[in-house]
Amino acid sequence: MLRRTDLPPARAAGMLAAATAALILLSGCAPGSDPSASPPPTETPSPAETESAAPEFLPDGTAAENLPVFTAVAEAVWATDMKGAGRAYIDALIDAGFDRAAMQVTQDQSTVGNQAESLQFSVRWGEDDCLIGQVGPSTGQVVTAVMPQLAEGRCLVGTTRPIDW
Repeated sequence: MLRRTDLPPARAAGMLAAATAALILLSGCAPGSDPSASPPPTETPSPAETESAAPEFLPDGTAAENLPVFTAVAEAVWATDMKGAGRAYIDALIDAGFDRAAMQVTQDQSTVGNQAESLQFSVRWGEDDCLIGQVGPSTGQVVTAVMPQLAEGRCLVGTTRPIDW
């Protein structure tokens, strides 16, 4: 006659978990691919190929198609000593081909003269979209996006500074 062992449910669950863990650990010991085999070499692009991969401004393209160049321009400015100057982003975007008249930028400094924690800049694109960038100590990096335009063709909320230089 077989004798039935009564295990408390918690102990039975623990034994099942231990058995499952052991199976998982042992499955890593099974023969298979050689873990020391190195992956196939990848080709390093030549400098000319890297330069040709740079995003290109498309005046007849969509905002989404121009987001990569907008982002690249912002990242290039962010990598300089001028990363806290709104004018540097605007000037670089103009140099890349974006329309000055379609741009907005927030103040570089707070009302008490401290560096702004966040600086935003934008380019209105067509009738519906905006390319928007944000940088500063509060973000720690360049953040860009395509967003819908606000009322009256604006891209940024609040007061912006005139781009009169």
